[in-house]
Amino acid sequence: MTGTERATPDHKRATSGHEGATVLVVEDEPSIADVLTIALRYHRFEVMTAGTVRDALTLAERTRPDAALLDVMLPDGDGRALGRELRARRPELALVFLTARDAPAEIVGALGFGDDYITKPFDIEVVVARLSAVLRRTRRADVLPQRPPLRYGDLELDETTYSVCRAGRTVELTPTEYALLRFLVRNGGRVVPKEQLLRHVWQYEHTPAESTVVETYISYLRRKLDTLGPPVITTRRGVGYGLA
Repeated sequence: MTGTERATPDHKRATSGHEGATVLVVEDEPSIADVLTIALRYHRFEVMTAGTVRDALTLAERTRPDAALLDVMLPDGDGRALGRELRARRPELALVFLTARDAPAEIVGALGFGDDYITKPFDIEVVVARLSAVLRRTRRADVLPQRPPLRYGDLELDETTYSVCRAGRTVELTPTEYALLRFLVRNGGRVVPKEQLLRHVWQYEHTPAESTVVETYISYLRRKLDTLGPPVITTRRGVGYGLA
């Protein structure tokens, strides 16, 4: 199914991990916004739509969505700037960009603070699946019991609040950065192959064209963690990554 087709009852509903989640769709093309709204509601998302940066900020403030699906080119501003503003207001908000811009620099720039980047034309089932995968990583577990923190060296990860400390100092991570670091911590000193990181953190069953996403997010983690102590993430060339 493409971005111009509508979801039908013949498609399997991908509800695991997101049922009841609220998504803010920011898209100024009515036909695309309509397709996204119908498909997401069929898959049991709550959906709000906005066609401008101004309307999106107003809706986000009033309703506090779990995720935002953002077009990059909007009539009154840049969707990436909107994403930065939304993330600044709510660090736990999941951000997925949906745009015709597919240059590597555009993708890397958006992934610096967002959680996924989908190019147009798109398959609507892929959008639903990838949004669901992001929400499985980012939704706060408010109903779960308190769990003991994960520790490795001077790193401490709180799996209830999704917060990270190194040497007693808070480290501000995006949801995807947190998911990547958590998987490395859970594997202790083991070197984790890149393909395994793609499967467990991004839910990619096959290595996608944008497979450099792992290297990109490793560099983001290093930039944030290495300012508080010696380098903590190691690279085994041609294999993957681990913790020192």
